[in-house]
Amino acid sequence: MKFHLVDRIKSIEPGRRIVTIKALSLAEEYLADHFPAFPVLPGVLMIEAMVQSAAWLVRVHQDFACSVVMLQAARNVKYTHFVQPGHILRCEVTAVEIGESSARFNAAGFVGDRQAVSGRLDLRCLNLAGRRGCGPETDRAIVEQLREQFRLIGGPAALAAGESPRSGAE
Repeated sequence: MKFHLVDRIKSIEPGRRIVTIKALSLAEEYLADHFPAFPVLPGVLMIEAMVQSAAWLVRVHQDFACSVVMLQAARNVKYTHFVQPGHILRCEVTAVEIGESSARFNAAGFVGDRQAVSGRLDLRCLNLAGRRGCGPETDRAIVEQLREQFRLIGGPAALAAGESPRSGAE
């Protein structure tokens, strides 16, 4: 099962920084198990929201050159606040370095002004062509889906807004 943990891209500074949001709803199935009497976003999904945010920054920087961007390591992760249904998790991710096959970030997630999670993320970037019988058409299909998802979560609008600064409320 794949979780889409970026509902909207609020802002992007290509190659530098991205801000995204995830609105947590009680309708999300995993909350029934984590925890039924006190539903909260699991910590691993907080990290995944930051990873997905960082991956969008990589894709924009590399012009979607890699079909797969995945977590290689999460370091110095600290949890300081619960994310509950009705909360909006705002992920703020800053690039330390973005290369061709790897990237490093400092990331934090906030609920309002309260930090909920923070850590350093190392990501790996690759294509599937030549692996397990995958050809370049596999990568092209994945990238096409990613470009559409980027459009749906407001990526192009966030890029355009970054070209002409404006203030925006959540």
